[in-house]
Parts: sequence; structure tokens; C-alpha cells
Amino acid sequence: MGNCKLAATPVDTNAKLGADLGPPVADPTQYRSRASALQYLTFTRPDIAYAVQQVCLFMHDPREPHFNALKRILRYIQGTIDHGLHLYPTSTLRLITYTDADWGGCPDTRRSTLGYCCFLGDNLISWSSKRQPTLSRSSAEAKYRGVANVVADACWLRNLLLELHCPLRQATIVYCDNVSAIYLSSNPVQHQRTKHVEMDIHFVREKVALGHVRVLHVPSRYQFADIFTKGLPRHLFLDFRSSLSVRPPPATTAEV
Repeated sequence: MGNCKLAATPVDTNAKLGADLGPPVADPTQYRSRASALQYLTFTRPDIAYAVQQVCLFMHDPREPHFNALKRILRYIQGTIDHGLHLYPTSTLRLITYTDADWGGCPDTRRSTLGYCCFLGDNLISWSSKRQPTLSRSSAEAKYRGVANVVADACWLRNLLLELHCPLRQATIVYCDNVSAIYLSSNPVQHQRTKHVEMDIHFVREKVALGHVRVLHVPSRYQFADIFTKGLPRHLFLDFRSSLSVRPPPATTAEV
């Protein structure tokens, strides 16, 4: 891939990958090997988490469009080979999270892709991009399941910090861009149409009532979790990538 044409983003925003698109690849083992290697890379490259999650969905029966999507990720990595996740000293010990869902994004099953990211101060410490195991009947339901997922992760992180003798004194902030999902997090009335997500609703409400979590609205323009749920236009992707602190190393001044 040394002389390949570089890609500005890891995902083609104009294409949706389906299970039966195109002919099977000639060497499925090569596909699986490269996709598995990219999974390891996501440990320090959250900017490719969504793209890698998408190509890993088809490991059992990879097709040519899937392989083309995988090669696009490699072309993006080749152009950003010096990028990595940067952590910085901070005196702010507060957990801030963003969560989103691409409702019905899968063209085969119409399941949603859930994504979230967690910041301790200004540092990204946890993130996820995952296909929802069950079908959501509305965008509010899909995004509320995303809220429940990030609240569960935030609870684990809070307990970990407590064991490390760094307890968090302030509530975890959960940013979501769906007003209906935010309303469900604190509204005590149980509606008939939300009974099928009752466990998630009670779990989040309990954490809100205890003061451990606050679910707030964020405009879509500042919804950093979008990078984990869908392919983004170049300018927005680069903006969000920088917000996640995925950057090249700082320039060093040569000694004279």
C-alpha cells in the first residue's frame, strides 16, 4: 500500500455495505487477516472504529465491495500513519460522554449502529462502535439504548476511579442529540410505547435520581459520537477527529 492513492476519510459516505453485494473475494483468509489487524489498531485509533466495525461484520462471507471498503481504510491509515491518540495532563476530574445511534442504518436488518465516547477531563479514555443486537422501532428508542450503554460504561469507569482513590464528585454528563431520549431519562411516567425498553429506562433513571448522571442535549454539530455511527463528510470528520485528540505528534525543534 506504499504507493496507493491516499483517502481523506476511512468511510465512503455514499455507500452502504450489504451482505450480498458483489461477488465473493478470491481469498477470504486475507480479508479476515487484515480486518483482524485493523481491530487491534482501533485501540489507539478511535477515528477508524466505525469503519473497522463495518468491515468486520462480513468476515464470514466477504464480498468485493467489503474488500474495497477495507482497502479504503488502509489508504486512510497510510496517509495518517503518524497519527495517534494523545493524552494530556489535566486538573479536571470529570467524566463527560457523548452517545448517538444511526437508526436503522443496516440495509439488511435495519438494526442501528450505537456509538459513544467518554472523556476524563479533555482526554478520551473509552469509546465504542457496535451494531445493536435488536431492532429499534424509533430513533428515540435507538438513541435511548445508546444512552443506557454509555451510562453502563460510565458507571464502570466511576467505580474504577473510586478503587484507584480518585472518586468523581460531580455527576457524569451524558450528551445526546435526541430530545425524546433525554425526556425519557427523567420522566417518571411509563408510556405503553416504551415498555419494550423498560429495563434501559429504569436503569438510566435510577442513575439520574442518584445524582450520578445528567443527560443533556447537544446540537448535532457538536455530537462527537457521530464519528462512531456513520461515515461523515471530510470537513466534519477532520473536526471530530481533532476533538478526539487523534493527531500527529507535536513538531519538535531541532537543537542548534
